[in-house]
Amino acid sequence: MLVARPDGAHFKIVDAFSKSVKLGRELERSGALSEAAIRRTIAALQVCASKVKRNRVTRMRMVATEACRRASNGEHFLRQVTRQTGLKLEMISPAEEARLAVISCAPLVDPMAEQVLVIDIGGGSTELIWLDLSALAPEARSRGMMTLSIDKNRTGQAAHGIRVVDWISVPLGVATLHERFSDVREVRSRFALMSCYFEDEMAEFAPYMDEMKPDYLDQFQMIGTSGTVTTVGAAHLGLSRYDRSVVDGMTLSAGQINDVIEGFLGTDFKGRIGQLGIGLDRADLVLAGAAILQTLLRIWPTDRLRVADRGLREGMLYSMMGADGALKGPR
Repeated sequence: MLVARPDGAHFKIVDAFSKSVKLGRELERSGALSEAAIRRTIAALQVCASKVKRNRVTRMRMVATEACRRASNGEHFLRQVTRQTGLKLEMISPAEEARLAVISCAPLVDPMAEQVLVIDIGGGSTELIWLDLSALAPEARSRGMMTLSIDKNRTGQAAHGIRVVDWISVPLGVATLHERFSDVREVRSRFALMSCYFEDEMAEFAPYMDEMKPDYLDQFQMIGTSGTVTTVGAAHLGLSRYDRSVVDGMTLSAGQINDVIEGFLGTDFKGRIGQLGIGLDRADLVLAGAAILQTLLRIWPTDRLRVADRGLREGMLYSMMGADGALKGPR
């Protein structure tokens, strides 16, 4: 959760809360949210509800994503949340999830980038959005991404001078991909299987089918938003304690990312991740996310992956404040 107030063209965080609840644990096996996961999530949402009340929040949006979309008891869970916390969660579509990911990353777009691939590696799904910004003036590209709309028609859509080449929501994220191959004990074998399986699942993505290779590297930019990408960024910097101020917005090359991932694949990968201050229960999730990230870098090699420590929450804040006319000045 983020609570913020407008501040010029951006916003200032007033309060924040984050808790790993593993809502989708066992979803891949059972097709439903477990009672234990529901209890953990509702306990965290009760903290959110108290913070919303204490901060006297006047405008809010609360969303549920892939785990709830896929679960047979997803709607039941949302009703349970409302009864026990007073919060009304909205189950958003994959298209809306992709749109919010793009909006959150808009401030990080390189003005000279004409082709942009935004990747959002979540727990239950991974969104890929390929944008053609070549029709916009460099100074208008960030603002154009801020006002982007995405619908179910995946290709050929034009909005504010931006062409959505294609977007896809792959129903595999760090939790679901890990769960699918959790019985493979050898780390490198599991990593290879996860990578191949993810590539198969994204095969219908138009830039993949059309073999769109960035031979225009000077005009191509990849922006990654997820715990996986920020963890790789922190590992590259050698941080022993995570620092958002130095990770958010940093640029990594494919070689630097592959070096970090190679370290994760060593004999003590849990110890390597533990050095970053990440709980060992999340180490396997980082490995699954790294398999997704390295797959994308193999298909579209780049020396400009921009690391974004932001996501749906920031996208919602920008979107709501923009709709209210609360953001002032150049964006």
